[in-house]
Amino acid sequence: MARKSASAETSAEPAKTKKPKKTRWYHHLWQAYKITQRYDRHTVWILAAIVVVVTTVFVVVGGLVNGMYWYWGLLGFTFGLVAAMVFLSRRVEVAAYSQIEGQPGATYAALSTLRRGWLFAQEPTAVTPQQDAVFRCVGRAGVVLVSEGPPHRVGRLLEKERQRCARVVAGAPVTLVQMGNGEGQVPLRKLTRHLSKLKPAITKQEVAAVNKRLVAMGGAKLPVPKGVDPMRARPDRKGLRGR
Repeated sequence: MARKSASAETSAEPAKTKKPKKTRWYHHLWQAYKITQRYDRHTVWILAAIVVVVTTVFVVVGGLVNGMYWYWGLLGFTFGLVAAMVFLSRRVEVAAYSQIEGQPGATYAALSTLRRGWLFAQEPTAVTPQQDAVFRCVGRAGVVLVSEGPPHRVGRLLEKERQRCARVVAGAPVTLVQMGNGEGQVPLRKLTRHLSKLKPAITKQEVAAVNKRLVAMGGAKLPVPKGVDPMRARPDRKGLRGR
């Protein structure tokens, strides 16, 4: 009986949870390849062509220099793999932006990839019922307001937000950027590069001070339609009784 009870206790114990496998570098590489393959089915052929072309160039040059084909071939193959990885990383970035482009909040996803030195709010500082939004980030270039929406609608929204920010950040420049594929707009995939090219205008200490003032100013007030509040509306008791 003791043996049975002991075996029952051991069987009742929960099974040991397996430790999650570590993600190696080749796991990330395979995921990047799958993402790019969905965007462009010719990715595998382009990567192979890069490796072959680079290796061939090294072999030809090595044969003309000292005739050590195997050495230059191995060196060319290594450089070919590096060139293919660089191409794949850029294609992954393009594929990722193409998947989120046109969706609400795509601007925030792009801004979150900015390097150190930038401070930005997770929520938009201005929003409309049509889902047009303005996102704010603060860096050495000052205050940058990035709009998300058609240019004929976000122009006024940007200017209104610029005037609102200029009241509390005296001395810091306020730059307006329209994200989009229209004329005068910055495409989503080039947004972070565009912001990184802005010239510094304030110091790191001033960045923190300006951001603190803007945070204290408050965020966006979500548009609420006018009318009766459905949470406070009283039901029609006579109608429910069928009278």
